[in-house]
Amino acid sequence: MLKKTVADSTAILSEVMMPLHANHYGSVHGGTILKLVDEAAFVAATKHARKNVVVASMDNIEFRHPVGVGDVLTLRASVYHVGRTSMDVEVEIETEKIKRGKILKVGSAYLTMVALDKKGKPAKVPCLILKTKEEIQKNKRIKLKRQERLARFSRNYK
Repeated sequence: MLKKTVADSTAILSEVMMPLHANHYGSVHGGTILKLVDEAAFVAATKHARKNVVVASMDNIEFRHPVGVGDVLTLRASVYHVGRTSMDVEVEIETEKIKRGKILKVGSAYLTMVALDKKGKPAKVPCLILKTKEEIQKNKRIKLKRQERLARFSRNYK
């Protein structure tokens, strides 16, 4: 079975936030950020699986700092846990107040992506090699989040 590292899946997306991304107060819409989170997770999961992928779930996200027009929004996504057909992706979100040179951590999101075969059915994904202590710790945290999510799902949809 093919094995890949966390670094093999890492994707970094950066985009300057423009007026079309913002509300009338000059703050970027949360939905705009969520769309970019989805895109970053898609790229990371696709790099890992080398197959079509879809979002199965997205955990909650809290916005710690506002993102404004003219800021550079950067998203760093990596696969930190894999199942048979699914991948758990962490997306870290930061904003750079480019004129001031100040970088702020906006938040992070966790998404579960599922690989699909050519018929649209779940497909096996490569195993994941964890190389660093940080990768191992993130893997453990994501496994706990996954267990909590699955327990919540089974309670809510019995």
